[in-house]
Amino acid sequence: MALHFAQPGPANEGKEQSNMTNPKVIVLIEAKIQPQLRADVIEAARHYLPLVRSEPGVEAFYLTSRQDDPNTLVFYEIYKSQAAQDFHLQQDFTKKFLATLKSAQAADRVRTNLVEIGEQAQVQSK
Repeated sequence: MALHFAQPGPANEGKEQSNMTNPKVIVLIEAKIQPQLRADVIEAARHYLPLVRSEPGVEAFYLTSRQDDPNTLVFYEIYKSQAAQDFHLQQDFTKKFLATLKSAQAADRVRTNLVEIGEQAQVQSK
């Protein structure tokens, strides 16, 4: 998301204009996996990740695990837009991987929606 400041002047003093037409979608997802099924999920991910990373609109897609709990997988995903994420979720390979992940989970996934602030900070500091 980019913030644009209006031109200085009495009518626009201190107003901001936000370009929200196509904001990025940034998510952090944690999935607690049953230890005996972790290897199956990792093997499925080896086939899945290259496909996801080559999708149009995927800026980043990382699968990691917590250092203090290797059975908690952490996905960090950045899409150029909601449409890009929707496209991703419609792919057969995504549906297949998510089914594998769900069957291996020890608990519900936890999703955190994130907002990029780097561009905001740059604009505000000028």
